[in-house]
Amino acid sequence: MEVMKWLTVFGLGVVELWLAIPAGLALQLNPIAVAITAGSGAILGAVAVVLLSERVRNWLVRRHQSKNKEQQHGSINRIWHLFGIIGLGLLAPLLTGALLGAVLGLTLGVPAKRLLLWISLGVALWSAVLTSGAATLLLGVEINIIFLVAYSSLTRFTKSVRLA
Repeated sequence: MEVMKWLTVFGLGVVELWLAIPAGLALQLNPIAVAITAGSGAILGAVAVVLLSERVRNWLVRRHQSKNKEQQHGSINRIWHLFGIIGLGLLAPLLTGALLGAVLGLTLGVPAKRLLLWISLGVALWSAVLTSGAATLLLGVEINIIFLVAYSSLTRFTKSVRLA
């Protein structure tokens, strides 16, 4: 049963980091291990996309290369030139997911090794941030529940003392 929980977190990490971390915490797994497992899944997904897509992308670029380079001044290219591979690698795991970020990076012509390096760093960063945030939120909710139970018990006790 425990293995299924970890496989669920890993599989969800391949698809979307945002899903894997809350699921792992909801399954009452260790938050640090959840971050590592979900992040590993996201990185594996990005590696698979890069390995499978690089040849297809190269073929498509050769086949459909734009004859007029001046037409390529859209918003995606402006953003790309502003933030580059570092921005893509660090923001994609949070905003689009590691899979789509890898596809986008390959489409923009980023070398596979650099793309995987920056997406892996982004996944590690956001795994830590999301897990610590979610664990803190859950801990805060748990503390609030304990406080509410203690408060209601105390108010009942004080009411019973006043009545006596």
